[in-house]
Amino acid sequence: MYIAIDFDGTCVTHEYPKVGEDVGAVPVLQALNRAGHKIILNTMRSGKELEDAKNWFIRNNVGLYSANENPTQKSWTDSPKVYAHVYIDDAALGCPLKYEPHKSNRPFVNWPDVVRYLSASNVLEFTVCDKLLREYRENGQA
Repeated sequence: MYIAIDFDGTCVTHEYPKVGEDVGAVPVLQALNRAGHKIILNTMRSGKELEDAKNWFIRNNVGLYSANENPTQKSWTDSPKVYAHVYIDDAALGCPLKYEPHKSNRPFVNWPDVVRYLSASNVLEFTVCDKLLREYRENGQA
């Protein structure tokens, strides 16, 4: 699957133009990589700020398929909208959010709940999701 991932408020706290603090995305994104899914960074960032976001993925050992485009769609459309099967974005209707005022003054993605969605949708195997949720609980994040 192609999975489009927003950055600010989704992978990290809202601190644009700086890169914010991880909000629990890394282990899920790594699991999506291991499962063979293609992660597309789908962000408003450009220039240096986009490079900073891409470097965050590199530092966290998360493979990106591309940024702000799905190269495969060029053969069948000129649309600038990124084609993906799943979009994870703090601004998406229904995306689970949490608010931790000590971490950020804006809500951000609740990754343990995203894991539950990915499990229910069979995007990630149950055993992988169960392991991720245990790790979140052990770290006081779930």
